[in-house]
Amino acid sequence: MTQLKGLDDLSKVQVASDRKFYSATHDEILNGATTDVYFLRTLDILKELDLDKTIVTAEIFPRKDGILAGIEEVKSLLRGKNLVVEAIDEGESFKTKDTVIRITGPYNEFAIYETTILGILASSSGWATAARRVTEACGDSYYLCFGARHVHPAVAPVMERAAVVGGAKGASCILAAGLAGVAPSGTLPHSAMLIAGDTLKVAKAYDAMSPESHQRIVLVDTFKDEIEEAIRIADELGDSLFAVRIDTPSERGGVTPSIVRELRAKLDVAGHKNVKVFATGGLYPEKIEALKEAGAEGFGVGSYISAASPIDMTMDIKIVDGKPVAKRGRIPGLIENSKLKKIEL
Repeated sequence: MTQLKGLDDLSKVQVASDRKFYSATHDEILNGATTDVYFLRTLDILKELDLDKTIVTAEIFPRKDGILAGIEEVKSLLRGKNLVVEAIDEGESFKTKDTVIRITGPYNEFAIYETTILGILASSSGWATAARRVTEACGDSYYLCFGARHVHPAVAPVMERAAVVGGAKGASCILAAGLAGVAPSGTLPHSAMLIAGDTLKVAKAYDAMSPESHQRIVLVDTFKDEIEEAIRIADELGDSLFAVRIDTPSERGGVTPSIVRELRAKLDVAGHKNVKVFATGGLYPEKIEALKEAGAEGFGVGSYISAASPIDMTMDIKIVDGKPVAKRGRIPGLIENSKLKKIEL
């Protein structure tokens, strides 16, 4: 399929009856198949008026404060176009209605991408912003994003990469980690213990087969009391054990500061001060702060990041043929932002 340029091109968008997944392919995104159809109608009308190549400047702004993510995908979308693009850096903070991207060039060069650009920025910035809040709650403590299971697999890598932009130290999703330039990270799921029937049996096999450099983290809440199981595992693995992870389900009250505090104290008394306590399961910034105060030193965060609301983005045309313009309610002309930098496409 070639790039869509008007309503006559809709016939080029064919959806195969045996299509396996509903997510858009890279080519479909690049060719405009994920745009709103009214942009094709707009191009048809402007072409009829011989205005489709009008030089304009458009600015994109957010509807609330946050952290920008997604600019690399926007660059890929616009690469090769006759455009000048300015943007704030990925990972940079923004305030409500700050100009985060400015695009200048013939309107027909980017018209079909408005929907796509705004969607990329809205979702990725929402995830990065949530991750930044977690980062602030963790302080100098380590945390991973475990959110892939909560979203469609087509966007799981986008989400967890955005979490790394927001400050997560790693991602469990293999593709996301690769996109973020880090090694995929994770411990062990309950399924390993349930199938083996004993946490210690799994822990010993895990220890034996892992390279010396690997940090061994063992889940300790599957069968026994968390404290009893943690000490049992620590006694067996000794200095090989880096941390124990607790993921107490909500049906049993979840991971609480009192459990963490007791676990930390009893590991210390048993001679395992070197063993760290990691916490996962329904965590959010306020809970992380409480668990950290109780002695937790590492965290896995999933749904708080993956379920973050997108940050609505708006694109306004602000200059047409060198003249400042604006719709009612908006200010004509450019809205300056000292953080904007020209980017190479």
